Amino acid sequence: MQGEWHEKAFENDKPIVLELGCGKGEYTVGLARIFPEKNFLGIDIKSHRFWRGAKTAIEDGLKNAAFLRTRIEFLDHHFNANEVDEIWLTFSDPQLKDRREKHRLSGERFLTLYRKVMKKAGLLHLKTDNTGLYEWTLEEFDRLGVEVITHSPDIYADYIFEQDKETQRVLNIRTYYETMFAEKGENIKYIRARL
Repeated sequence: MQGEWHEKAFENDKPIVLELGCGKGEYTVGLARIFPEKNFLGIDIKSHRFWRGAKTAIEDGLKNAAFLRTRIEFLDHHFNANEVDEIWLTFSDPQLKDRREKHRLSGERFLTLYRKVMKKAGLLHLKTDNTGLYEWTLEEFDRLGVEVITHSPDIYADYIFEQDKETQRVLNIRTYYETMFAEKGENIKYIRARL
């Protein structure tokens, strides 16, 4: 499908948005409902995770939502340069131990990979409950010269109410993990950046 997502998977030339480490695919499906003018592709290594999202997309007739089973490290084997418009990282494993930093999806190794497949100045979104990952990502983006457009350590405090209605709808999409962490009292953090 490399270079052929528009023609073969979606049968249109609309922008392609990836949700990496999509889990059950709640964001992929939620975004597809809000933005029929875009194509959404949830990616995870374990297909049993996104089975629910794929089933929902089929049942709801969402022709702009699809799922791919692969390792994120292989993105450049599945997409050509300039084929991806936007990327979402929703509740990725924070890889908390220092020796695991290279596995963080918001780190330099992966940013380099994203830039290979994304259009210039493409958007990257990160949503997490993990304060350490949030703060580390902001520091990493600063170190690498990534433009942070906006961020919040607690989107459900005042931040979400300061956004336009469309952004509020997008940020209110809840994944399984977000619901679980929010119920435990964790603040939900958000970063939007331009690569």
